[in-house]
Amino acid sequence: MKILAVSEEKNAKINWTTLGFVAVFHLFAIAAILTFSWANLAAGVIVWWVAGSLGIGLGYHRLLTHRGFKVPKWLEYTLTTFGALALQSGPLSWVTTHRVHHAFTETEKDPHSPRHGTYWSHIGWIFRGTAQNQTPATVKRYCPDLADDRFHQLLDRHYYVPTVVVGILLLAIGGWTMVLWGVFLRTVVGWHLTWLVNSATHLWGTRRFATRDDSRNNPLIAVFTFGEGWHNNHHAYPRSARHGLAWYEIDQNWIQIKLLEKLGLAKDVYAKTLVAEGPIEEPDTHELFPANETA
Repeated sequence: MKILAVSEEKNAKINWTTLGFVAVFHLFAIAAILTFSWANLAAGVIVWWVAGSLGIGLGYHRLLTHRGFKVPKWLEYTLTTFGALALQSGPLSWVTTHRVHHAFTETEKDPHSPRHGTYWSHIGWIFRGTAQNQTPATVKRYCPDLADDRFHQLLDRHYYVPTVVVGILLLAIGGWTMVLWGVFLRTVVGWHLTWLVNSATHLWGTRRFATRDDSRNNPLIAVFTFGEGWHNNHHAYPRSARHGLAWYEIDQNWIQIKLLEKLGLAKDVYAKTLVAEGPIEEPDTHELFPANETA
């Protein structure tokens, strides 16, 4: 099993299916802007929050990828289904890619480092190579805790199904214009916000911790990604379910995890607190991130 270097990925064949899919969604997103209504806006915002915050932030990222907390299986599967609504690939693919990113941050094997170009880190990496189409061996290597789960396997193969279901519901409620807002526009907005975490928070912002990468805390991106923009904090302590470490670092996803804990639905919540600003302790990696990959 081999993780390709960026130089190999950039020279790989274009993933025309992905490119066409992304292009069509952008065209329909532009069309959505011409059909504004308050009902359509509300639908778009609600589904964006469910997919981007509950799904990607809590589900795919802080729960599945980093295991920063535990929830009952029914809730894990619910959050994972919400994550599929973001149309950022299935859970196994997403988690594998993100764990590879943490294992090889800012190196030739990082799937989306800005050191290889801002365009590449933001969107170019999804159009070429294997970053979102890993081999079964790579998935097994980086997702041993998820690879054999039948629900995650099924959703990974058919991650578009939740969006189809939501699209049908929106069509019944508000017609085609609500579908444009609740599916196409909110998906494109969600894509670019997630991609900004990959690109912009490794380029612009402040660095509280002297991590071995270029990660930065960017408050503007944090606001629109439900707390994911506190990226230097996150790279300092990847497993922490809390990304906004200071009182003024608003972290909506962390607030929701704390609410789940209060309700008895989240347990074993692992969260770092800000003791002092300065060099971090030994990097907070663990067995989910194999750091020494052979070529």
